[in-house]
Amino acid sequence: MIRIAAGSFRMGSDSHYPEEAPARRRSVGAFWIDIAPVTNRQFAAFVAETGYRTVAEQAIDPAVYPDLSRDEAGPGSLVFEKTAAPVDLSDVSQWWTFRHGVDWKHPLGPETGIDGIEDHPVVHVAYADAVAFAAWAGKALPTEVEWEFAARGGAEGDEFAWGEEIAPGGKMMANYWQGLFPFANQMLDGYERTSPVGAYPANGYGLLDMIGNVWEWTSDSYDAGISTRAGAAPRSCCTTQPGLGRAKLADTDARSGEPDIARKVIKGGSHLCAENHCRRYRPPARQAQAIDTSTSHIGFRCVVR
Repeated sequence: MIRIAAGSFRMGSDSHYPEEAPARRRSVGAFWIDIAPVTNRQFAAFVAETGYRTVAEQAIDPAVYPDLSRDEAGPGSLVFEKTAAPVDLSDVSQWWTFRHGVDWKHPLGPETGIDGIEDHPVVHVAYADAVAFAAWAGKALPTEVEWEFAARGGAEGDEFAWGEEIAPGGKMMANYWQGLFPFANQMLDGYERTSPVGAYPANGYGLLDMIGNVWEWTSDSYDAGISTRAGAAPRSCCTTQPGLGRAKLADTDARSGEPDIARKVIKGGSHLCAENHCRRYRPPARQAQAIDTSTSHIGFRCVVR
């Protein structure tokens, strides 16, 4: 872990997506934060010691989804699948598939494993899974303010965590999608999915993978009213919607027109963020994620206060 000294900074952005606005001054107390996202190796140690079973390894509660058949309610998680051609970017179901038998140790299907990717960020972890690991480790999940302060690395006004250019001198600084999402990934960074932690330079605080690779859970609940007041934000690569994943759907939120579900803020963008669709590989970027829905591009890191 690395200690981040107390300070203040300009959080958010008035220049990009509505949910990031308004930019405002925030203060942060001192805290320690993991240098990198929690890896498959670390999560495996947690499971080996505790016998923990993740949300994706458990069947969907029929009381929540009474219309699902027994087969449909089986354990699983959301997996990104590249499309063969351009698709409607407003419909995330074009590239997300709920696949049975997928979980943290079987990231692409029951026939797959984590051999060879032990040092990649663990994925297919729902919010409760991240909280359980943090408690076992004697830590906690960061708040959104802590996460963004750490991600900026002391460079408050820069566009990206490393400066003003996304790829200075052609150098890849993070794992994101190069090309047209979701069908043409040029893989200039060398990775189609996740990458091992530390494959890219650290930020000004010495932290790895704060941008790209995987989105990261925070402890903060998502305020839908922020984006509603600012205007409707375009859907990103990760936004959940009815019919996808395990999101508990209740009454529709009259302010946003979206399902009223329990959601937390995720930060940092992922390997699926692209110039033509989801430019959320920046410190102020934020998205809402249903707490019981795991995917192949969301992980987490921990803090100690």
